[in-house]
Amino acid sequence: MKTFKNLKYLGLIALAISFTACNDEEDFEQFLDEPPMEAVTLPALNAGSADFSNYVALGNSLTAGFADGSLYKISQENSMPKIMANQFASIGGGSFTQPLMNDNTGGLLAGGSPLTGFGPRLVFDGAVPVPITNLNPGAMTTTDIVLNNPTGPFNNMGVPGAKSFHLLAPGYGNFNGLFSNPPSANPFFVRMASSSSTSVLADAMAQVPSFFSLWIGNNDVLGYALSGGDGSNPITPIAGPPGVGFDATYAALIATLTSGSAQGIVANIPDVTAIPHFTTVPHNPVPLDAATAGAVNNAYAAYNGGLLQAETFMLITAEEREARTITFAESETNAVVIEDESLTDLLGLGLPNYRQATAADLLVLTSSSFIGTLAVPGNPLTVNGVAIPLADKWVLTPTEQAEIATATASFNATIESQASAAGLAFVDANSLLNQLKNGNLPSGDYVLTSDLVSGGAFSLDGVHPTSRGYALLANQFLKAIDAKYGSNFEASGSLVDIGNYNTNYSAGLQ
Repeated sequence: MKTFKNLKYLGLIALAISFTACNDEEDFEQFLDEPPMEAVTLPALNAGSADFSNYVALGNSLTAGFADGSLYKISQENSMPKIMANQFASIGGGSFTQPLMNDNTGGLLAGGSPLTGFGPRLVFDGAVPVPITNLNPGAMTTTDIVLNNPTGPFNNMGVPGAKSFHLLAPGYGNFNGLFSNPPSANPFFVRMASSSSTSVLADAMAQVPSFFSLWIGNNDVLGYALSGGDGSNPITPIAGPPGVGFDATYAALIATLTSGSAQGIVANIPDVTAIPHFTTVPHNPVPLDAATAGAVNNAYAAYNGGLLQAETFMLITAEEREARTITFAESETNAVVIEDESLTDLLGLGLPNYRQATAADLLVLTSSSFIGTLAVPGNPLTVNGVAIPLADKWVLTPTEQAEIATATASFNATIESQASAAGLAFVDANSLLNQLKNGNLPSGDYVLTSDLVSGGAFSLDGVHPTSRGYALLANQFLKAIDAKYGSNFEASGSLVDIGNYNTNYSAGLQ
């Protein structure tokens, strides 16, 4: 069998800049004779009717500044709310405090021991994203949720991993809740909660915000997507009381946040299947020579024959039999074999729900390091993705994608209607991401795309923005505030220059 090629990400792109000069003396003299351009005088920045004196941001990782698979100090300093607060400062905005991590390595400790699932940030090694410790063994995680929590209150109440109903949950910052099954607490909120019994919303309201931002709901569908739709992290139900169903939960959040006449801005949920985490790994990355392809086909001959029998018995259609038939060829681009629970159950014939992936399937980013490995070390007949089908957690099938799309559309309708009813500014983050997915998004002298590593918008985890991506989002929020409250961030030239924000950070930053 051929050695599997590494599933590498796109390399960084170097930008070439060329200049055109006058070609002769006549052109130069003509240039000198032209009258100078008049300077354009921009209006002074003003807040309109908005009161930014006490800005509080609520949300999840997108509010916290999470990037590169972790939360770290400089990513927080370039979070979207912090960028916005910097612009608010000159027109009555107050201080903006964040629960900063202790380092730029990222990751969390509890009493000196690493917390599983909360590792250090990713860096680019020239081929693929890797943990910072791969390139810098001296990088150490120093943020400990037992030994060195910061003191609030905090204007940035973004909690990575939070779903909509988590913002209402008392005890979401209780350390002991981390060890219940399932966990009822979040280590990031353990760091910042005012007490073990408080909620995110309660701590935000205790600050009596004059202006708030709320961007929540992404994780209500993203958790399901990141787990390949395997059911371990279900989509939040639409119906149900506050703290259970999305609609009532979101309504309760808005009602509470506006109960003191605070102004604010909300954003809807992007199509999570459009992010690089689901669009980078191809469905057909398997290279096989003729001999190996023949051997694998022989191994699946009984399965394929069973499908023909099922069709004869009218248990499946000819179309399904064709879709499920597994065939490999001498090629660099054979499709992986996957499990698909949406297929007709043929276990009565001893046939599992296998098929080869198509371009309509979305493989999660982490599958790139799993495909081609051996399920049984030393046994070449147990190649994952070939002889051993990929389990549900590695791929989003069209059926699962449709479930996500249905929930996202419903959640977004709720968000927009609540924003309208409460008189809040609204950002259509879904359309923004679709623009990135379908081409590119210009901003000033830069053009961002959704490509991993080279696109500039998404960090190395394929889910969260880069600092430059967060700056782009901040500008979109500021434009929406202009439209609703009559401020003039855009007209006054007070949007941020996204070129001042990094797309990546070196392994030496720790």
